[in-house]
Amino acid sequence: MIRFLTAGESHGKALVPIVEGFPSDLPISSEYIDFHLKRRQGGYGRSARMKIESDSVQILSGIRFGKTLGSPISFLIENKDWVNWEDLMNIEKPADSIKKITIPRPGHADLVGVTKYNFDDIRNSIERSSARETAARVAAGSVARKFLEQFGIQIGSYVESVGGIYSTQNYFSQLLQNKYLLGKNGWDISVKADKSVVRVLDKAQEKKIINKINSVKKSGDTLGGTFITIATGVPIGLGSFMQYDRRLDADIAFHMMSINAVKGMEIGNGFVSAEQYGSQVHDEITIDRKRFSRKTNHSGGIEGGISNGMPILVRAAMKPISTLAKPLNSIDLSSMKNVVSRYERSDFTAVPSCAVVAESMLSWVVAKHFLIKFGGDSLEETRDNFNLFTKKSFNRIRQGFKK
Repeated sequence: MIRFLTAGESHGKALVPIVEGFPSDLPISSEYIDFHLKRRQGGYGRSARMKIESDSVQILSGIRFGKTLGSPISFLIENKDWVNWEDLMNIEKPADSIKKITIPRPGHADLVGVTKYNFDDIRNSIERSSARETAARVAAGSVARKFLEQFGIQIGSYVESVGGIYSTQNYFSQLLQNKYLLGKNGWDISVKADKSVVRVLDKAQEKKIINKINSVKKSGDTLGGTFITIATGVPIGLGSFMQYDRRLDADIAFHMMSINAVKGMEIGNGFVSAEQYGSQVHDEITIDRKRFSRKTNHSGGIEGGISNGMPILVRAAMKPISTLAKPLNSIDLSSMKNVVSRYERSDFTAVPSCAVVAESMLSWVVAKHFLIKFGGDSLEETRDNFNLFTKKSFNRIRQGFKK
């Protein structure tokens, strides 16, 4: 079983992810992780902080000569802005004059945080609940992504909409119909999306989205959106219906919903399937080059909580950023009087970044269930187990059911 922990505050010294459970001999480099950290920071509509931070990872343990040792892997991601916050976020003792934050922002964890943890300063809630923590997740997820690549499993994403602006071409519908006009490799889709400053696949849509972001910058508002995450090359058999907490789709839902500001998700055609006939929803089974396949992929690559060999398709919705330059009404906790909310430096939209974080979360879940099924203390042992299953599974079923 693989697992990861993250530590650190938004304006603290650093973020520290710790990853455990991957087999030895997996090749990994700081350059590989830095590449995906940079992707997380991109996107039109991000805050001024992205100009300050240029995330890079320091590998502290678990890797020697470019390969994992099988021991826990720890990373350090410095917060470059720490020098400007050292007094405010001092670990040892408070500065002589620190003004406490007493006005919670609607939509944030400000009020629930101080209520739950008995803080007398909202800053304590802000720092850990911040989406800055997702940089640590991308670092951890990059290890999982690199592991999956050894077995031909590729993860990608693209932004479907921002602020309700969709492409006239329904790319997601094409994926559900098993039409891979964007490429059969999940990463190919990300490469195409990364060419856009808002990670969409339609230039006309990109222009409209940029115009809308510019308009909310002027009005002091924010935008949310939807994005698609895809995993290709996933073998049959990841996950289980034997217990509720071993279902692959349930685990994906948990990890996707854990991402800051994600408020909804579906696998395959999800909510639409509730309005359709069964004949429109279920994917007919075929045989393709001695492998089971499907004519369509409405199930999003998962049936009965188990991967069926088709690409895993996840659609998620991110709400607008909660911090508004034109603030909403709130309460000052020091006086319990009605006031306007305070403004903390923030993005106008972060849907492109959120999609990249979702890639890391999907990578993590697939890698987790891959290792549950195939095991192995070294990459070579895992590969042997995987190859044996891949070569024999079809024939084993054929012989077992042969009359």
